Amino acid sequence: MKENMIQNPIIPGFYPDPSICRVGEDYYICCSSFEIYPGLPIFHSRDLAHWELIGHALTAENDFHVDANSWAGGVMAPTIRYHKGLFYIINCNFADEGNFIVTATNPAGPWSKPHWLSDVPGIDASIFFDDDDTCYIMGTGDVIKNPDGTTGRGIWAAEYDIENFRLIGEPVAIWDSALRVAASPEAPHLYHIGDYYYLLIAEGGTEHYHCAAIARSRTVLGFYEGYPGNPIMTHRHLGTHAGIANVGHADFVQTQYGDWYAVMLASRTIGGYYKNFGRETFLCPMEWERGWPILSPQTGMLEAAYPADEKLPWIVYEKEPAKDTFDFAMEKWPMHLVFWGRPYRNYYRLQDGQLHIRCIPRPLAQPVKGFGYPKTKDADAPVIGRRQRSVNFDLQTRMTFVPDASEEAGLVLMQASCHQYLLRKVKRGEGFAIQLVCNTSTLHSFAWLPDFSCEVHTEVLEEVPCDLETVVLRVEAKGQDYRFFFGADENHLTEMNHHGDGRIINPEEVGPMVGTFLAIYASGNEKESENEAAFDYIQVQERDEI
Repeated sequence: MKENMIQNPIIPGFYPDPSICRVGEDYYICCSSFEIYPGLPIFHSRDLAHWELIGHALTAENDFHVDANSWAGGVMAPTIRYHKGLFYIINCNFADEGNFIVTATNPAGPWSKPHWLSDVPGIDASIFFDDDDTCYIMGTGDVIKNPDGTTGRGIWAAEYDIENFRLIGEPVAIWDSALRVAASPEAPHLYHIGDYYYLLIAEGGTEHYHCAAIARSRTVLGFYEGYPGNPIMTHRHLGTHAGIANVGHADFVQTQYGDWYAVMLASRTIGGYYKNFGRETFLCPMEWERGWPILSPQTGMLEAAYPADEKLPWIVYEKEPAKDTFDFAMEKWPMHLVFWGRPYRNYYRLQDGQLHIRCIPRPLAQPVKGFGYPKTKDADAPVIGRRQRSVNFDLQTRMTFVPDASEEAGLVLMQASCHQYLLRKVKRGEGFAIQLVCNTSTLHSFAWLPDFSCEVHTEVLEEVPCDLETVVLRVEAKGQDYRFFFGADENHLTEMNHHGDGRIINPEEVGPMVGTFLAIYASGNEKESENEAAFDYIQVQERDEI
C-alpha cells in the first residue's frame, strides 16, 4: 500500500506568514495577504496535508481598506487563535490605523469589524490565552535598552483586557533575539507547555537569512532563556543552491492525539536563486527533547515531503484544478480569484457571460511608495487574477476591446506595482496593435526611510499590428522563459518574437514582499473613461505537479 505523503508547500503560491490553530479535529491557517484583496485568507484541514480556502477575514463588509501599493500597503504577519467559542485574529494594517483584532464564531466568516488597538505598539502583534484564561499580547518593537541609552528591536509582552480591547500595564521587554543583535527579531508566538512558557520568534529578516528561534521562561513576563541549539529551523547555511529558501516565521500546533507540527513560510526557487512564487506555506513534524522542540527530526531541514500522520484522517478536498478556467458565465465568484488592492471604484461587472473591466485612470505601472506616504482610500488598480503556483504554466484569455488613444487592456504577469510583463492591446494611429511591454523600477534608499523614492521604467519590447476586435492572448512559461502569443481564436495563435525573462519579476529583483500575480487588467492611463474591456475567461494551466 502506497504511503500517504504531505507535500510541501502545503499551500502553494504567495501565502506567507502562516499562523495555525486547532479546534477539535479541525485545523485552520491564516496567512498574510499584503495588498491583495480580500485580505487574510483562511484555510481549513483535517489531515494537515490537504487545505481548502474557506474564506477571508478582511473584506469590504468589515471595512477592510488596502491600496495597491507594494511596499507600505497591506496586512502582514497575522496570528489566529481560538478561545471559548471565538476565533481571534490579531494583525497590523499598514494602509490603515495599524494594529487590530477581528473576531468570528465561524472562521469562514463573517468576521467582526476591526477593533483598533491604539495602545499596542510596533508590528507582528500576537495573542495568547493562558490556562487560567488570562490574555496576553506580545509584539515587536524598539523595547530593548542598549548601554548607550538607545533602544533596539526586540520582543515585548503585556497582559491584555480582551473584553475591552486595551492593555493592562506597560509592555515589558521579554527577549531580544537568539543571535546577538540579530536582524529583525519579530513574529512572536507564545505557548504554555508543561512547566514552561515557550516564545517562538523569527529573526534574520524574511529572506535568505530568515530563521525560527525559541526561548523559554517559567513565567509569562519573566526572563526568557534562549535555546542553545538555536535556530531551530533555517536554510541560510545551505547557500543559494537549495531548492527551498527563506525558511522561518513559524507557528506550532498539537494534534488531538498529542503529536506536534510546525508551519512556516519558505520559498521555492526557479531556475537558480529566484523566488517568483514569493513566500509560501510549508509544514514539518516536530518532537520534544530535553525540554526543547526539534523541527524536522533526523534531517533538521525543511523537506519537500513527509509521511502523513496515520492517526489523522486522509481527506482530499476539491482543490484549485491544474487547468483553472475562470469562465465568467459563473454563478459564484471563486475565492482564489482576487484583486490587487480593494476595488474602490467598482470598475468591474459581470454581464452576459463576460467580465467587464473599466479603463479607470490609474496606470498599471506605479512607483512604489514609502511607509510615510499619505494614506488614501481610493488607490486601487484595475487588476483581477490569481497567484502563480506552478513553475511551468500557461496563462490565457479571450478579450473584446476597442481602445481609445490612452487606453489599454490585456494580460499581466505582475510582481509588485512596478515590475511587470504586459501583453496588451492599444490604439496605434487609425488602427490597433498588440504590444509586449516590460515595466521595471529603480529604488533609491529603503521604503522605511524618509528619502525613499522610486522610478519606473517602461520598455515596449515588441509591437505587432492587430485589428481584431476580439483577440486571444496567451503566455507560456517554462521556468524563467516566457513566450507570448495572440490570435483570432485559441487554435490560430501567432508567437511574438521576443521572449520574457521571469527573473525580472522575482522578489529578489523587486524588493516588495508579494509573489507573482497572473491577471487580466484594463487602464485609461490618467484619463477618465467609461470604456471597458470584456473578458470571456481567464485560464491558468499548471504544467507541474503540485
